[in-house]
Amino acid sequence: MFEEAKKAYAAYGIDVEEVMAKLADSAISIHCWQADDVIGLQNGGSLSGGIQTTGNYPGKARTFEEITQDLEFAFSLMPGKKRLNLHAIYAVSEKPVPMNKITVKEFEPWIEWGKKHNVPLDFNPTCFSNPMVTNGLTLSSPIEEVREFWVEHCKACREIAEEFGKRQGSPSLVNIWICDGMKEIPADRLGPRQRLKKSLDEIYAVKYDKNYVLDAVESKVFGIGVESFTVGSNEFYQNYAALNGVYCLIDNGHYHPTENVADKIPAMLTFYDKMALHMTRSVRWDSDHVTLYDDTMREITDEIVRCNGLDKVIMALDYFDASVNRIAAYVIGQRSVQKCLLNSMLTPWKKLAEYQDKGDFTHMMALREELKMLPIGEVWKEYLRRQGMEESIMPQIDKYEREVLSKRK
Repeated sequence: MFEEAKKAYAAYGIDVEEVMAKLADSAISIHCWQADDVIGLQNGGSLSGGIQTTGNYPGKARTFEEITQDLEFAFSLMPGKKRLNLHAIYAVSEKPVPMNKITVKEFEPWIEWGKKHNVPLDFNPTCFSNPMVTNGLTLSSPIEEVREFWVEHCKACREIAEEFGKRQGSPSLVNIWICDGMKEIPADRLGPRQRLKKSLDEIYAVKYDKNYVLDAVESKVFGIGVESFTVGSNEFYQNYAALNGVYCLIDNGHYHPTENVADKIPAMLTFYDKMALHMTRSVRWDSDHVTLYDDTMREITDEIVRCNGLDKVIMALDYFDASVNRIAAYVIGQRSVQKCLLNSMLTPWKKLAEYQDKGDFTHMMALREELKMLPIGEVWKEYLRRQGMEESIMPQIDKYEREVLSKRK
C-alpha cells in the first residue's frame, strides 16, 4: 500500500522518500511545562499572571526526576527531531533561587540530560508566578525596584542560554513573554510601553553570537486578569524587533479569533531571515488546547513549507492541559504537527503557484480538491515504521499510567 501511495504522489511530482527524510530532520521544540501544568520547580506550586491550567488529571510530575522521566517516555513515542523548551522556573536547586540570581549552575542537570539524549535546549525567562509581579507588571512596572529585578532576570536567562548554545553546538532561542497588563481600562498606555522599551534596551545591551543565542519577543492580545490592556502588543514588539535586531515569536493563540495567523508567516519572512512560532490550539481565545491535525494547523504548516521556511521558522509547542493524560497530550500534539508538516510537504506547491500566477484559479481549485484524496495515511504509517514506532499510542501510555503515573500521590 505504501508503494502505491508513492506512485500516487509521484504522479504529482512529489518524491515521498525525500519528504520523509526532510520531515525526520525538522526539529520541534517540546515544552517542558505540559508535564506539570506550568508549576515549575521554583515558584511554590502556584500559577498566575494571565494564564491558567484547567483540570486535575492524576499523575502530574513534581520533581526534576519525574519531569525528565515523563519527557523521556513521551519522546520515545514522538517521531522526528526534537528540542526541549525550558522555562526559568525549572531551575534545579535544593533551595529556591531568586529569579534575578539564577545561573547556569541551576541548569546543569538539564544540560547533562540534553547531552545524554541528544536534545538541544531552548530557554524562556519566567515573568509570571512570582511575588515580584506587582500590580500585574514586570518589565513595564513604574516601581524601579520591580523593573530592575525583571531586567536582571532576563539578563541572567540570556547568559544561561549562551552556555546552552556553546555546549550543545546549536543556538538556544531565548523568548521573552511578559504577563504585563491591566484588568481595568488604563489611564496611561504610553508610559508602560516606554518603560518596557527601556527594559528591553537594557536586556539586549549585551550582544551574543547568534551561533549560541537567538533572541525573540512574544506578543499577546490579552489574558485572564489583564483583559483591558496588554503592554507587549503585536504592534509594539513588531516595531521593537525590526529596529533592534531581534526576532518576533508568534503564538497562534495570541491573536483575535478571526485573524489568519498562517498569513503572518510569509509577511514576517519577507522582512526577517528567521522567526519563531509557538503552536497551540485556541478555542475562542488563547486557551492552549492540545494541537490537532486540523485546518488551522495545516494552514500554518502550509505557509512554513511553501515559504521554504523549515530552516527559518523555529517551531515549538506551547499548550498545557490538565484534563487529560499529560503524556498523551504531549504525543498527540507533537504527532499532529508532524502530520500537518507531512501533508504540507506532500503538496505540489510549485504547480499550484503556477496556476495562481496565470490567474487560472479553476485548475488551482480542482488540483487542491484532488490532493485531499491522496493516501497520506499510508505515508504516515511508513514514516512511523522507519522511526521504530507504531500508529497506536494509547496501549503504551495506558501501561505507563498504571505503572508510573498512578503511583504519584
